[in-house]
Amino acid sequence: MPTPRKALISLETTPYYHCVSRCVRRAFLCGQDALTGRNFEHRREWIQERLFELADIFAIDLCGYAILSNHFHLVLFVDQEAAARWNPLEVVERWHRLFSGSLLSQRFIAGESLSTAEQQALDEQIARWRARLMAISWFMRCLNEPTARQANREDGCTGRFWEGRFKSQALLDEKALAACLAYVDLNPVRAGMALTPETAEFTSIADRSAQIKRRSNNVGKHPAQPLHLLPFVGNSRAEMPKGLPFRLTDYLQLIDWTGRAILENKRGFIPSHLPPMLARLQIDPKHWLYMTQHFESRFKGWVGAAYTLKAACQRLGYRRTPNLSACQRLLM
Repeated sequence: MPTPRKALISLETTPYYHCVSRCVRRAFLCGQDALTGRNFEHRREWIQERLFELADIFAIDLCGYAILSNHFHLVLFVDQEAAARWNPLEVVERWHRLFSGSLLSQRFIAGESLSTAEQQALDEQIARWRARLMAISWFMRCLNEPTARQANREDGCTGRFWEGRFKSQALLDEKALAACLAYVDLNPVRAGMALTPETAEFTSIADRSAQIKRRSNNVGKHPAQPLHLLPFVGNSRAEMPKGLPFRLTDYLQLIDWTGRAILENKRGFIPSHLPPMLARLQIDPKHWLYMTQHFESRFKGWVGAAYTLKAACQRLGYRRTPNLSACQRLLM
């Protein structure tokens, strides 16, 4: 029996989540269908444009993504503090970018006066919309539904385009977050869609690499990191700014080393110089290579070091600790 969504997403436990949506009926999300000869490459742009738009509307930041032929991966960060700071007008304006809202919200936007009862009803709607604007389920719904409708119109058919539920994995600590980001960024390389991570189109690692090139070619006129992605802000510390808790240079070196090891089929090879992030996170190189190839299949639901996994399950009142043996062996 599938695990309830509320048991997979707990913002009190972690704000980081890995989400995957897959097509049904062997339908093509994008790419070249060898069976029919049809090309669906343009559908990647549908997903990417909608993804960036939703990240600007929701209190959910995009940490990483990879759009493949029949599925896509996202690593998301839910920013509860940002949603709490929005005033009522901001919440309504954001919701109206997704849906038409209600008669009361439309009157509120137009500046019309509301009675006490009407204002109370609107306040209840705004509270509900605020909660939805930081809900991963609503984020994925607003991403997948328009894509399904477009694809069905293009294919001249009706019915499901996506599997019934998107897959969600909670990333409980920095080890799980780093491994999952690498797993997502290297997915096109493993699938044979690109020779190197930076040449894999419609991925976060390609976006970050392209931004570095623009920055180096024209210093000062471009931001150091893409605006639509949650930035790398360095090692965890007091008064840390919002962002991923790693240095960008460390992460790129880690991705390059991991990608080379996979491409050369040297899973057991340990180079003389390991990337700083591996040493800092205390992950065995063999385990690291295994996780970045099998992250989705090896872990189900919650992912993190054994002690963080146990603590999360205790807070949620779980009787047993899922993934414990895998996390003990691979994440220590």
